[in-house]
Amino acid sequence: MNKEKRTEIFTRLRDENPEPTTELNYSNPFELLIAVILSAQATDVGVNKATDKLYPVANTPEAIYGLGVNGLKEYIKTIGLFNSKAENVIKTCKILIDKHNSQVPDNREDLEALPGVGRKTANVVLNTAFRQPAMAVDTHIFRVSNRTGIAPGKNVVEVEKRLMRLVPKDFLMDAHHWLILHGRYTCTARKPKCGACMIEDLCEFRQKRDYQ
Repeated sequence: MNKEKRTEIFTRLRDENPEPTTELNYSNPFELLIAVILSAQATDVGVNKATDKLYPVANTPEAIYGLGVNGLKEYIKTIGLFNSKAENVIKTCKILIDKHNSQVPDNREDLEALPGVGRKTANVVLNTAFRQPAMAVDTHIFRVSNRTGIAPGKNVVEVEKRLMRLVPKDFLMDAHHWLILHGRYTCTARKPKCGACMIEDLCEFRQKRDYQ
């Protein structure tokens, strides 16, 4: 795919949604960090249902740490892998309190040192909370990047690096959100809605279907 096509693709995505953001509910970097940790192999809707009950009670490292593992589990037990996530969140809160003055770090090294935080989670926090150019490649972005030809790659890190290099700079800050939303609602896994897709004429997917 050439630069002109990519530019037009992101121009259309931006025109439709000028200020995209995550669908996770949060009001500060700490709430976002915890929500993203909880969202691994879970839906944003499911995480929001849990955090909508949790955050009014505890939304600081000290408050969640005070709940303890078992107390936290009561709020997140509807989320997949809640046992290990509860352990990781409590450990993360302790590190934030002890090493970071209860603040979420704004750099990759410190973020990835937190339990339950990998490269993808760090990228989400860096991009969404701190407005740093970063590309959190999940299954949606991986699929869209390969299927459309925007930035094909064999694994998530390869796709991430290609997107960071190939997405025009004017769109880099928000490209992560546009691609996720496009994959979640239009370029879906089993039946991509090619017939209702605003970039169908630019997409290089060879097995297009007129799904709506």
